[in-house]
Amino acid sequence: MTVPPISPRPTLQLRSVLLGEGRPKVCVPLVATTAAALGVAAAALPAGDFDLVELRIDFLDALGDTGSVIAAVEAVRTALPDGIPILFTFRTAREGGQRDISADDYEALLAVAVSAGVDAVDVEMFTERDHLMRIVENAHSAGIPVVMSSHDFAKTPPRDEIVSRLMAQQELGADVVKIAVMPTSPRDVLTLMDATEHFVATVATRPAITMSMGALGVVSRLAGETFGSSLTFGSVGAASAPGQVDARTLKSILDVVHAAG
Repeated sequence: MTVPPISPRPTLQLRSVLLGEGRPKVCVPLVATTAAALGVAAAALPAGDFDLVELRIDFLDALGDTGSVIAAVEAVRTALPDGIPILFTFRTAREGGQRDISADDYEALLAVAVSAGVDAVDVEMFTERDHLMRIVENAHSAGIPVVMSSHDFAKTPPRDEIVSRLMAQQELGADVVKIAVMPTSPRDVLTLMDATEHFVATVATRPAITMSMGALGVVSRLAGETFGSSLTFGSVGAASAPGQVDARTLKSILDVVHAAG
């Protein structure tokens, strides 16, 4: 019997990183309260242990100061090796971040990030719809890809709901779709990975990032190449989400899994 070839997975180029091809890429979140501290943190990252960084701007003290936000982006860019992309993220408190801001301020903040020349912006899919669509349009007008995200720290939704959210993100203009959920049992972790495989194998037109959080979900951060998740988050120092693995260890495991395949 002839086995039909597996269709190539969708990809996205971010500077030197091709998301969606080969092993999942390792992203290290940067968290600090000042632009200078963010630059120091970026400069201290061990070379070769990561592929891109996430600038978690919700930790910045002077968030309302446009100049401070731009300075944070510039400090990180200057400190990073050439070719390393910056994903700009303001994670709201309702989705596990440090604070909440108004929809108007959220839209304005991401516009500042776009103007500062980041490589991609994270946009939460449950942002008020008018603001969401303007954020996506503004980023795309500047040639900046959108990672659209959804986080559930209370539970793991059913498989169909996970797939439905990822499909909705595609339809809303995401260049990368993302969902992170909290498991309460091993079965929940399997639900997340099954939903990822189904989405990527059947309807995905964009790279997907999925993860099951916490200690139970660590396997989902290691098995992305098998099930279709194109990126995983690793920590250097303090983790920014439950279940993150040390970036060096994570990248080593992913390299071994990729070589074995």
